[in-house]
Formats: sequence, C-alpha cells, structure tokens
Amino acid sequence: MTSAILVGYATRYGSTREVAEAVAEELRGCGLAVDLKPVREVQTLESYRAVVLGAPLLMFHLHKDALRFLKQNRKALTERPVALFALGPVSAPYNEEEWQGSRAQLDRDLASLPWLAPVSHAVFGGKFDPALLPFPVNKLAGKAPATDLRDWEAIRTWASSLAEKI
Repeated sequence: MTSAILVGYATRYGSTREVAEAVAEELRGCGLAVDLKPVREVQTLESYRAVVLGAPLLMFHLHKDALRFLKQNRKALTERPVALFALGPVSAPYNEEEWQGSRAQLDRDLASLPWLAPVSHAVFGGKFDPALLPFPVNKLAGKAPATDLRDWEAIRTWASSLAEKI
C-alpha cells in the first residue's frame, strides 16, 4: 500500500467529476498524493491507503457505478478509510424537503452496506443542464431551467477536513 489516496467518482454528465477534481485539488493542497479516476477504471485498491468516492443520486440511489464499485471492493474498503460524497438537489430555490430527501437517500444506500463505515459523508447540491439530456429525456424535462447548486466553498471545506481523517 502506498501513501496515495484515490478520489474515485461516478458521473452521468460530468458535474460529479468536476466536484471530484475540486476534492482532489484540495487534498493535494494539504500535501497528500492523490489519484483521480472514474470508478469504472479502477482495477484494484491495493496501492491506495484511503478512498474518497463521489457519485450523484439518481432515481433514489447512488449512481450504479458507485454501488458496483462499493460491492466489488468490499474487502479492500473495510481495510482503509473511506469518505463519500453525493450530489443531490438540483432545484432552485432552496427546498429543505428536497435536501432532506437526498440525505435520506444516501443514508438508505449506506444502511444497505452495513460493513461500510465512512469516516465522513456529505450531500452537496448538484447541477442540472437540460441541454445535456438525451432524447427523449430532454422532452420530459420540458422547459426546466439549468441550475448549479454546487457550493464550492462547502465542497472545499469538506475536502480539507478529510486530510486529518484519512
């Protein structure tokens, strides 16, 4: 095992990758060696001493790639610190019910993985860009406006707090 930390992510349209990039940058700023990869490309966790996983909440669950990663790497993830973030609400203005729902979604997914004990987990606002949606989903979205609820200061603060935990 090396001293490197994996910041792995699952994403559909790229916004979770952008958050993972900010998390990796913050951890590097704390003096840590970091590899940034989509979880689909991770073959083994053997060389990592800690893992930070990011994924959007889609259809009431973490992105399927993130869930697959967690299940396939169960043993390795129980042997090292793990932190997790999810991107949730995309509706503006702020709606506490939607935020609570996103936190509850993440909590349900974590409860289904009782062996996983993250040192930290967080839900951040997500990004919605109807221009990126494929047909026919883009027609279902109607004239919904683009939104970006990612709070970069909160994301960086959370990432910085991980340096001591992992």
